[in-house]
Amino acid sequence: MIRSFCLNTFIAFNTIIFCGWTVVVVFILRKRGKETFRFIERPWARFIIWVCGIKGRITGKDNVQKDAAYIFMSNHQSFFDIFILTAHIPVPFKFVLKNELMKLFPLGPAMKLVGHAAIDRKNPKKAIKSLEAIAKKIKEGTPFLIFPEGTRSNDGHLNTFKKGGFRLAIKSGCDIVPVIIKGSHDIVPKGSLKIMKSDFELRIGNPIQVKGYGKQDIYELMDKTRNIMLEMLEG
Repeated sequence: MIRSFCLNTFIAFNTIIFCGWTVVVVFILRKRGKETFRFIERPWARFIIWVCGIKGRITGKDNVQKDAAYIFMSNHQSFFDIFILTAHIPVPFKFVLKNELMKLFPLGPAMKLVGHAAIDRKNPKKAIKSLEAIAKKIKEGTPFLIFPEGTRSNDGHLNTFKKGGFRLAIKSGCDIVPVIIKGSHDIVPKGSLKIMKSDFELRIGNPIQVKGYGKQDIYELMDKTRNIMLEMLEG
């Protein structure tokens, strides 16, 4: 209990420090895009993982071309997934998050400042506009990551998928890269703040070609992606 309290305090303090550093890098040093990922986001995530004593095994990095724009789709077991993905996805990317997270100060404004995006699922009109804006950024070369389940899994199993990420994939025309995290549920289960010293595995799959899929094919694309991710999770 004492260990978890100290680690959660450290994560909160470290996040506040890096949010302040974000302001310096963006407004004073005039760094954006890939540079903010390299100087702020990745060091933040890796430092947290290291201090928590968490070790992982990463496979499939070679499946991703560094200069290509993708939509990464990952399962979601724990809030620790944010750190794992930021630390180990081999290209600078941005998250597509719930709108509620952008309201958390100072994390939300800092994430918005470096290019992460939010979707207001309670307002369909705003959600559509947000998807169009994100699709434009992907076409311009910025990879994004979305959790197709929409929320964390209670037991580590893969939940049903939401359509938003697949609408984004079809609208942008960019390939989907399936990503599986195993073991993060054992580090911090949903609804808990107790941080366990457990290992994880990150698997990055081959890109799923989106070209040829239209709006009418969205459920087919969802099923194909989910089946591939299930195979990766169970394999």
